[in-house]
Amino acid sequence: MPHVLVVDDEPGVRSFVATALRRAGFEIDEAADTEAALMTLRRRSYAVIVTDLRMPGADGLALLDHARKDHPDTEVIVLTAHGTVSTAVDAMKRGAFDFLQKPVDSPDALRAVVRRAVERHGLRAQAEIARGNAPTLTWGASTMIPVVSALQKVARTNATVLLLGESGVGKEVAAQVLHNSSDRADRPFVTVNCATLSASLLESELFGHERGAFTGAAQRRRGKLELADGGTFFLDEVGELDLGLQARLLRVLQERRFERVGGEQTVEVDVRIVAATNRDLEARVRDGTFREDLYYRLAGFPIRLPPLRERRADVLPLARTLLSRIGRELGRPGLYLSEASASLIPTMSWPGNVRELCNQLERAAILSDGPEITLVAAATAARQAAPDVVPTLAQAEAELIRRALALYDGNRRKSADHLGIGERTLYEKIKLYGLS
Repeated sequence: MPHVLVVDDEPGVRSFVATALRRAGFEIDEAADTEAALMTLRRRSYAVIVTDLRMPGADGLALLDHARKDHPDTEVIVLTAHGTVSTAVDAMKRGAFDFLQKPVDSPDALRAVVRRAVERHGLRAQAEIARGNAPTLTWGASTMIPVVSALQKVARTNATVLLLGESGVGKEVAAQVLHNSSDRADRPFVTVNCATLSASLLESELFGHERGAFTGAAQRRRGKLELADGGTFFLDEVGELDLGLQARLLRVLQERRFERVGGEQTVEVDVRIVAATNRDLEARVRDGTFREDLYYRLAGFPIRLPPLRERRADVLPLARTLLSRIGRELGRPGLYLSEASASLIPTMSWPGNVRELCNQLERAAILSDGPEITLVAAATAARQAAPDVVPTLAQAEAELIRRALALYDGNRRKSADHLGIGERTLYEKIKLYGLS
């Protein structure tokens, strides 16, 4: 059953509210003030918090602000005494779900408000699951507000968008958010990663092929661009495209038409193109490996996603959100971070960004025997290494690749994404350094 936290410094009111909700089947925890409530929130997550506004020490508004920041999927209902309705209105503006006036003398009215809050909490959770990692963009500190605002504004247009940022910051999630916020949301969202295929295979993947176009082409096959007709086409790691495919992509951007491999019939598509890269495309234009005209077509509306080290205030709320989702996926709701882990997480650099954070949390959750999760990160040992030992550039590169392969259990694609290089480049370096 949904968990509800009841916070009030008056024992009689707290007992009345807790008893009324227990009789409705809710699981209830109680706290006498905001400080006690914050301690409880470190141990578990709640669907709803019912809190008094006026309490000794930090008041209910402080608890509301904390919940909106660190537990954004938790709904908050405030209790207000007669004469403080203006304060309750302020609480609503700050994100409270609803308010009730004290004395609360109707258990049925109380239960009805809490049920509505629980229902909205459930709908929000379903939306999170459907949208994958969308909370990584929308929740946390003010550093992400400009990003989300830009995505929502450009979503209402058909402009081509270029997402920039390090590996693991959530570029594909941003593309999905953009698609979901557009009038194409009910149409296909199709993705292709340019770093995972050779040029010839990628050409067939993008544009499709006709029967007999090459050995093994036994029948006509539609490409991903054609499958995305009417929707959004997400081109990940666009900086890895070779020059020949860059020319073909430029034509698609200009004319919205192409021919399948081995074909003469022109295929017209209505697609919204979103591209992403962790490379410096301007530098690649200067060195001649990326077409200048294609760059300016793609970069009509660039959006940079900041790495986690620039979003320190985001990291702990994000970790708790991810852990909540991981718990649901593992069939173990109620997972929470140990105090030591909660203190450690914001201090780490997270070079793999959200992907690395999620990976570490998932491993820790799988290895834990109870609901408390203790995060033991590889970066902790790295920080304790002797500072006066300086490896050669080749040694440092080999060690980084070895750690990435270990982190992702030898998965080359994920390791390459983590390191910010193409999978082919990674394969060559694995051979160069004799890594397994």
